[in-house]
Amino acid sequence: MANAQATQEFVPIKEIRNGMIVLNDGSLRAVVMASSINFALKGSDEQRAIILQFQNLLNSLDFPIQIYVQSRRLDIRPYLSLLKEREAVQTNELLKVQTREYMQFIKQFTDSTNIMSKSFFVVIPYQGAIISTKKSSGGFLGFGGKKKNEKEKEEQKEENLNELIGQLEQRLLLVEQGLMRTGVRTARLGSEELIELYYKLFNPTESTNTAEGE
Repeated sequence: MANAQATQEFVPIKEIRNGMIVLNDGSLRAVVMASSINFALKGSDEQRAIILQFQNLLNSLDFPIQIYVQSRRLDIRPYLSLLKEREAVQTNELLKVQTREYMQFIKQFTDSTNIMSKSFFVVIPYQGAIISTKKSSGGFLGFGGKKKNEKEKEEQKEENLNELIGQLEQRLLLVEQGLMRTGVRTARLGSEELIELYYKLFNPTESTNTAEGE
């Protein structure tokens, strides 16, 4: 029980709803997945234009953002499974042998070389002002006020949260438009994608152990 409590304290996430992360302190986070650009293959004019647009994006922001790069060993198993399916339906015996040899080459190559896949994320925060609700006097003659007060508090919290989400949406749109001008494609992470991202973040060795066990 002590270990479970320590783990919960380490993860500062209260809940994930509608593609937004609600932290324990009441602040919000949204995460956008961004594509990469092969900057080295661009011409000098294109490179200058990309740098200028990215500079304009940074200058337009009046809030901090976090750029997170996730590097993970490439899981080649889905590709090998696809090749195995192709081998099974292949009628030409020579092509079957070549497919089998190619699969063996890929497996040996990936076992001896760490091939990494990279994913790029932009984290946009929003910290709103905390609005407190005043305590009621307890209702008429002091009866029935407590229940009403608790209900009002919950409604006020929900209203405040929806207002913060609206403000964060505006920040999201600003970042997405700025990245689009640099040629970077973006995709907002929904609730399921956020849960998967944070699960892998806090359990970095689990997928590796699973792959080695198979």
